[in-house]
Amino acid sequence: MAESHKKKAKESEAPKKKPAAAKPAPRKKKEVKEVVKEAVKEVKAAKAEATVEKPAVVAHAAPPPPPAPVHHAAKPKKAKSTAPKYYGTGRRKEAIAKVWITPGTGKITVNDRPYGEYFCGRKLLENYINRPLVATQNTGKFDVMAEVFGGGVPGQATAVSLGIARALVELNHDLKTTLKRQGLMTRDPRMRERKKYGRKRARRAFQYTKR
Repeated sequence: MAESHKKKAKESEAPKKKPAAAKPAPRKKKEVKEVVKEAVKEVKAAKAEATVEKPAVVAHAAPPPPPAPVHHAAKPKKAKSTAPKYYGTGRRKEAIAKVWITPGTGKITVNDRPYGEYFCGRKLLENYINRPLVATQNTGKFDVMAEVFGGGVPGQATAVSLGIARALVELNHDLKTTLKRQGLMTRDPRMRERKKYGRKRARRAFQYTKR
């Protein structure tokens, strides 16, 4: 009797187990795949509907009238001079002068400017340029057009002088003797001596202090 009472007491103390809930029957793999495919199709269809834009109704306006034709006035063409040109190249130090002479009234231009303006009214440099014309007695008979670059202003003036002398020889070879006697056909070879390494200039040494 005592044992039976003990068993009943243990059974009453032990927690009562809840009845197990009925588990849903597992789906087959084919059914799961079909469900996933349908869900993917629904998502794609929803995205497509969201991205499709309805065509906006555009009111076609009347085309603008064509612009009136613009008539540009024709620029007057410069008359090409048929007078012969004679060319000479002059050099001095680092300056180079391209010189053309044509029969004219004695107008001298350097880089499209009057030579008096270009050389700032320096009479000595103007005399350099006029020397070949004065020596051959051609003052006021030719127009001179010079294009100069490089070097300094005095070197450019001497280069123009040599260019005029060479152009005059192209015009008349008999003038060469007269120009040569005046020393106007000789290219002045004097130039600045180059700097040497170990020196401040061509020959000047660096300053030396003993103490």
